[in-house]
Amino acid sequence: MKRLSTGILAAMLIACCGLTAVAAPKVSQSQGNIGQTTVAQDQSGSMPPADFGSPPSGTIPILFNDHHVYAKPDTLKQGRVLAALVRGGTVLIPLRSMFEQMGASVSYDAASKTVTVSKPGSEVKVTVGQPQVVINGESRPLDVPPILYHGTVLVPVRVISEGMGAYVQWVPDRQLVVVRYIPPTPPPTAPPTVAPPPPTVAPTPTPVPVKPVYKDLYISGDYIFSPKIYNEFSPGNTGNGTSYQLHGAWEFDAVGLPWMIAGNLQQFQYGHTCAGGLLAPTADCQVTVIGGNGATDVPAFTARDTTLDARLGLKVADPRIYIGVGYLWRNNNYGYPREDSFGFGAEKLPDLNQALSVYGSVWYYPNAKGAYNGYNLSYNDLMYNLGINYVLGNSPVFLEAGWTGTSLTNKSNAPAGVSANGPFVGIGIKF
Repeated sequence: MKRLSTGILAAMLIACCGLTAVAAPKVSQSQGNIGQTTVAQDQSGSMPPADFGSPPSGTIPILFNDHHVYAKPDTLKQGRVLAALVRGGTVLIPLRSMFEQMGASVSYDAASKTVTVSKPGSEVKVTVGQPQVVINGESRPLDVPPILYHGTVLVPVRVISEGMGAYVQWVPDRQLVVVRYIPPTPPPTAPPTVAPPPPTVAPTPTPVPVKPVYKDLYISGDYIFSPKIYNEFSPGNTGNGTSYQLHGAWEFDAVGLPWMIAGNLQQFQYGHTCAGGLLAPTADCQVTVIGGNGATDVPAFTARDTTLDARLGLKVADPRIYIGVGYLWRNNNYGYPREDSFGFGAEKLPDLNQALSVYGSVWYYPNAKGAYNGYNLSYNDLMYNLGINYVLGNSPVFLEAGWTGTSLTNKSNAPAGVSANGPFVGIGIKF
């Protein structure tokens, strides 16, 4: 047997464990084998229950993890089993009983006399009579080959240390084999992975219907009460018959801008009085002619002046204030030429999305003209309107009232200036 170290480590191991070696016959050589490697990983992480048989009056005791144990059957002496066997100066111990205590599985092939020891991370193979051990596929020599003794395979203790990561110490002064094998503490079982709860998704807010922006789209008709008319036919007569206005507007968006289209049709009806008639004309029958060159008698009749203008405006302020351009047509029933003109102006549309609102407009047409008998007749025409609206509840119907009028200034060849205005009331509908 090769000499094993009797160093301080073994002494401390015996001392710290508080163990007293069992007296045994002295081995022929006070030598032993020691092997020390890193403790192997045990799949189960725990030791199997110790089962080494009944304790005999053995000569070479084994101290396994601080407990006296006896393997069977090693050496028969007076019918009793010894713990270990010494051959050629090497301590041999039973393979199966020791390896199984370390949690390994042991299988024996009788044909090849090969023992295979398996454990997670380690595999040891020995063959009876062959002085080598195969550990994890690597062949290593043995001083003494494994033997078959009374049906049990005995191996040098070095096989335990190198194959299973046990600590083996031969203590020659005590004739004691110390084997220490402590399965490593398995790593803590990782707690089961718990998927994090899904993030709390804020409930989708119930969409609040977006109320569309109200835009005016309406038409209304007004009756003009007793308008006053001043022109070459009327020195301020009160209108008779039907004087009225029709107007409407539409707001819309185009090219990213707010626009409006509006229109206004206006008619003033009034009488040209002439007390004398054709046979006996009087001063009130005299009418200045176009061009201003004299006067002529005109018999009494009911005159009608009709004006239509269309307007396009761009919103410049709220609420619903527009500026824009327009085009005017002016006609009559007494033979004067039709006049037309481009113009410009400003308009405040009614706010028909609320109960009460005001509206108004001022449009100026600087050259309302027409040709008559070689004359170019033209006026500067100013049209104006101011009113108030009242929407009837939730209905589309609204009422309105206000003041409207037109003023024409003689520009060229006109016999006189023109003024017509008066109060109105009316009704309208919004869409």
